[in-house]
Parts: sequence; structure tokens; C-alpha cells
Amino acid sequence: MSKKNGRPSAKKEKDFSHKIFKILSKDPNKSFNYKQIAAILELNDTQSRNQIIKELKYLASKEKIEETERGKYSVIAKADYVEGKIDMTSRKTAYFVSPDLEEDVFIPTNNLNKSLDGDKVKVYIYNRRRGRRPEGEVVEILERAKTDFVGVIDVQKNFAFVSTANPKMYTDIFVPKDKLGNAENGDVVLVKIEDWPAKADSPFGEVIRVLGRPGEHDTEIHAILAEYGLPYDFPVDVEVYAQKLDTEIHEDEIARRRDMRDTLTFTIDPKDAKDFDDALSFKVLENGNYEIGIHIADVSHYLQEGTILDEEAYNRATSVYLVDRVVPMLPEVLSNFACSLRPHEEKYTFSAVFELNDKAELKNKWFGRTVTYSDQRFAYEEAQHIIETKENTIPAEISLTNESYEVGEEVRHAVLKMDELAKIMRSKRMANGAISFDKVEVKFNLNENAEPIGVYFKESKDANHLIEEFMLLANRKVAEFIGKQNKTYVYRIHDEPDTDKLMNLQTVIAKFGYSVNFKTKQTISQSLNQLMADAHGKKEQNLVDTLAIRSMSKAKYSTDNIGHYGLAFDYYSHFTSPIRRYPDVMAHRLLQHYLDGGKSVDEDEYEEKCTHCSSMEYLAVNAERDSIKYMQVKYMLDHKDEEFLGVISGVTEWGIYVEIEANKCEGMCRIREIKDDYYTFDDKQYALVGEVTRNLLQLGDEVYVKVKNADLVKKQLDFTFLGKAIDKK
Repeated sequence: MSKKNGRPSAKKEKDFSHKIFKILSKDPNKSFNYKQIAAILELNDTQSRNQIIKELKYLASKEKIEETERGKYSVIAKADYVEGKIDMTSRKTAYFVSPDLEEDVFIPTNNLNKSLDGDKVKVYIYNRRRGRRPEGEVVEILERAKTDFVGVIDVQKNFAFVSTANPKMYTDIFVPKDKLGNAENGDVVLVKIEDWPAKADSPFGEVIRVLGRPGEHDTEIHAILAEYGLPYDFPVDVEVYAQKLDTEIHEDEIARRRDMRDTLTFTIDPKDAKDFDDALSFKVLENGNYEIGIHIADVSHYLQEGTILDEEAYNRATSVYLVDRVVPMLPEVLSNFACSLRPHEEKYTFSAVFELNDKAELKNKWFGRTVTYSDQRFAYEEAQHIIETKENTIPAEISLTNESYEVGEEVRHAVLKMDELAKIMRSKRMANGAISFDKVEVKFNLNENAEPIGVYFKESKDANHLIEEFMLLANRKVAEFIGKQNKTYVYRIHDEPDTDKLMNLQTVIAKFGYSVNFKTKQTISQSLNQLMADAHGKKEQNLVDTLAIRSMSKAKYSTDNIGHYGLAFDYYSHFTSPIRRYPDVMAHRLLQHYLDGGKSVDEDEYEEKCTHCSSMEYLAVNAERDSIKYMQVKYMLDHKDEEFLGVISGVTEWGIYVEIEANKCEGMCRIREIKDDYYTFDDKQYALVGEVTRNLLQLGDEVYVKVKNADLVKKQLDFTFLGKAIDKK
């Protein structure tokens, strides 16, 4: 109680009003009087009952409830109850997102009613006033998005609290003493929310795993995986099952397949790859055309439906590629050995074999199970050297063996001819409206302790494009083959970009002198390609590439084929990476089922599987990004005293984000710590404006910064602002 005049504070009154409204909202078909509400709230004093009567009249005056008969109230029955999801901000407020609404609804902190980020909820939307954004209140939590959270535990005498580094998690988690497990004060733990009592400020939880001490490398990597519910090891029974599989190549199985062991076959992969999903074969036909095979590991031969191995692979749905490790979808005996198309080994494969002429026109196609033999393993750098120099000799500095060696003339000719055909196919794709997202990837040189000792950038070159074009050909033609039969299949779909997002992109890139042509779908894709080509190699390249990608819809898996906008394909699937993607395994099984004359499978069953795979892919991508952020922060810990040139990559009311040009590490300069003027945020210019100097700090400006703080747990860099580059020249 407030001591002023003995009345409850304004906050208490508001909380009281919300409690009453929540009671009525839970049972909208029933009317309540003040006595019934008092009983539910366990209040029996006269003052509280008078307050309930007062609040009921207040809510009625705001048209949130109505008096159905004298002294009895119920919520006003309107179509203002909507189901959707909570999208938390970092300021303990949220937006309610629903496909049934044209715009998102703001949810103030005191209207969250214990809902958390991503929860599926029912919300009451207040009567909308002209010129004001709609607001809502959570009246029911329908489904929790997650119950497991990672955080640091603070152990007291009789209880503990777990606080997370997630800015969208606005509460800590209370842990009773008997549910601490073996956690010690300061440990990073995985805690499960079990209950959130009505009168409790924090949810109650139990420690289910101790991950280690904050800042330790394995602790933080395991914490990233645990935060997204991703495993980092296999259950023992799954490993045992995988070890007992028959991985030998048998003559009776070869007899059931197309034998392509005598056809020149090779793989092209990153230097550090251990699992080789795909190989290419090349043969010149008597008619002068080329037979090119895209051979994919036949994972479905080993991964039989209904087994614990298949269940585990489906649950994971994807491999996770963190900076220092791969968390595979399949146990190592399959991913790195039995299924991997390793050099000089016979393997069971699933193949798409095409006949192409010199113009890269498709003359024939064949799909089916094969057995192949890989004659050669190339790293991308080795294949790129052949393409650039047309020579047979691979120099020691790029060789996988660290020694120079000669490739055979047949292999050299195959690489050069396939590069030639790939360039024609790529050119046709671009002309048809495909968008080329060749974003620079940040990679780290790690020492034996997984410490980052250097940063380098990976860009796609001709060798990457060679592999990409033939994988795209296989994915597209398999999807087209089944799609034109109108049978259920697993497609990789990509919707057209959202116009509002494109307009936001236009606003930002206009500052650099670029533009998007909105006239047609074709002009949009052409101008996006031109945008990325024009920005290539310039200080704003990474910013422009990132914003362009964000303006796109997210690709996902579905049985409902709407085509792939980014690739400009009417039919597209994922067929070429079954070692690391479960949808590709489903694609193989379905293709074989239809090749055997099978009927169309149940669409609803496969749509559910597609939704699961899309969700797991989303989590894996977020984990991968977090691992990069973590490694960037770790790298910058050793560079605290250095001055860096960066580019402003984001502007908000609380400061500017700066991306260092030399290593792409991004951090924040907080507005209150920029000392040369008093700055305010101008949302129309995406800039901070100095009140005295009228100096602008806006997107794309080059600035100098120094590391102020590097937080490994939050994966966050704070910079000290040293000045604009133009002022220091």
C-alpha cells in the first residue's frame, strides 16, 4: 500500500483492474458480481470489495466489460479475441502477431500476464482509437513456445534464481533448493520451467543439466545448442544401432542398381569437409553430347523408416554447423564413412543423370539408384585453380596433400567443360529472374584449442558455382518430374518478397545512390542483382547484402508448391544433401516410391513433417549465427587496445551499430557515450543528429572505434566511439 492518503498506488490500481478483467475474460459467457470476484481473489475485507465495485464500473466505462444485469458483469462479446504469437522486445514489452490481423498489436508489460516470447496466446484487443496503435492484453496462454532456458544460476541459502542472457526473456527463474541438482553458484545451467503460480513474480523451475562455468569455450558452445533445444551427442542406443548396420557393398544389391563405377566421378568440397553428400560424373557420348551424373549419398538405404535411428534423424532434421564443430544429423559411422562419397571407395548412391549439349540444353534425363566409385576428391581451391589456369598441375600451397600433383587430362577436361556448361546455366537462370545472393561468409582460423587466431572471408567463385548449378539442376528436375504428376512431394518453396520490406530496403540503399525497380517481378529481381553487383567490394557491401536478404521471404519446406522466387524455378526440392538434411531423405524415399509405381502419399502427414523440418532449420541457423557472434567476441577480446575502421550498420534510438571492415565483427556505440555532442535519433534519416553541431551519424558512414567491452556470455561487443573517418583524414 502507498502511504499517501492510505490509497493504493496507481500501479496497484492498474494491476487490480487487470486481475478483475482477466477473471471475466477466462469465462466470457458468464456474468460475475463483486462478491464472486472477491471470492476468486480471496479478498473478504470491505475496502477491497468497494475497490472491486469501483473497478467494475471503470472497466464498463471503458467498454471492456458490460453490466448484463444489475450488479453482474461480463466481457463484451466481440471479435476482439484473437489467437497468435508473442514477439517480445528487449524492453519487456511485446507485439502480438497473428495472420488474422493486418497489423501487429502492442502488448504493454503489465498486459503480458506471464506469457513469454514465441508463446501461442489468446489476446483481447482494445477498441481502437483513430491515430493510436492498437493495444492488447493476453487473456490465455494456449501453448508455451519453450520451457527450457539457459542461464547463470545464483544460489542462495534456501533457493536459487537463474537469469538468462536472452534480452527477450524478461524474468528470471526461481529454483527451489531441492531442484538444484549438482549446480553450484555461478554455473551455466539448463533449467526447465515447471510452473508459474498465480501470485509468483517468477516461474518455478528445475535444473536439468549443468553446462559448465561461464566464458569457458565448451560451456558457451553447449549453451548455444541447449538454448535452441539442439543436442550435442547421440543417445547410446542410437549409436549402438548405427554401429551394427551392415555397411558393406554387396553384389546382390549392385545388381538392383545402375552400375556407374566405370564412369569418371569426382567430388568438390571445402578443404575441411568430412561428409561428402554429392559427386559429379562426366562422360562424352558418341553423339557429342555430355552425360553428367549428379550422384547423392543413398542415405535412405541405411536409414529405414520406423527405426530409432530414423526417429533420431527426423527429430534433429538437420546437421548444425557451428564455428568449431558440426553437430551431425546422423551418427559418424554413416555421416563420415558409410554414406560419405569418399575418394577411391564404392558407394550406394541415388542419382540424377542428364544428357546436355554444348548449349547446356537438356536432351535426356534419368533418375534412380546407382553404385558409384569416386576417382578424385577436389577442394574448391583445387578445382578453381584448374578453371582459372586451364592447367593440370595443382600447386602445393592449395593442394589437399600439401604437395603439388598432376591431374589426368580426362579430369581436367571434365572440370573445364562442366564449368563452361554451369556458366551457361547460371546465365539462363539470371535472365529468367533468379537472384544471386553471394554474401561474404565470415570464417575463423582456429588453433588446436579452438581459439580464433584469425578471420578470413569466404566468397563463392566459379568452382562453387559449378557445383551449385548442377545441384540446382538435379533439385529442380526431380521436383518437376514428380510435380507434373500431381503427386505429393517435399518442395523447397520461396514466396515473393514483401512490398513493405522492399520499400524499407529502398529507403536505406537510396543513401548510397542505389535503387530497386518495382515495376514488375522481373525488374525487382534484376535490380536486386544489379544492386549487389554495384555494392560488391565497397564498404557498404555487407550491409547492403544483409538488408537485401532480410527483404526476402524465408524459404521453407512444404507440400504446397508455390515455386521458388529467389531461384526463379516453378518446381524445386532439396534432393542433394541427405547426410545433413532430413527433407532430402524424404525426397529420396518419395522419388523411389513413385519410380516403383506407388500412389500419391498422404499430403497432411508430409506437410506436418515439412513444418517440423522448417522449424528445426530455423533453430539451427540461429545457433550457427550465435556461434559466429560468440567467436567474434572471443576474437576481439585479444584486440581491445586497437583502433578499428568500421561502417555504421545500424542506427537506433539507443546508439549505433558499427561493423569493423577488417573482420566484419559488429558492436554497439551507445548514444550516451558519444561525447562530442548531444545526439538524438532521427528515424526519417536513420541517423543520430548532434543538437549543437547538427553532425549526422548515419548508415554507411565510416567511423573509428575501439573495443570497450566484450561479453562472451551475452555474445555482445560494446565499442568506444572515436570519431568519423572523414573528420580524422
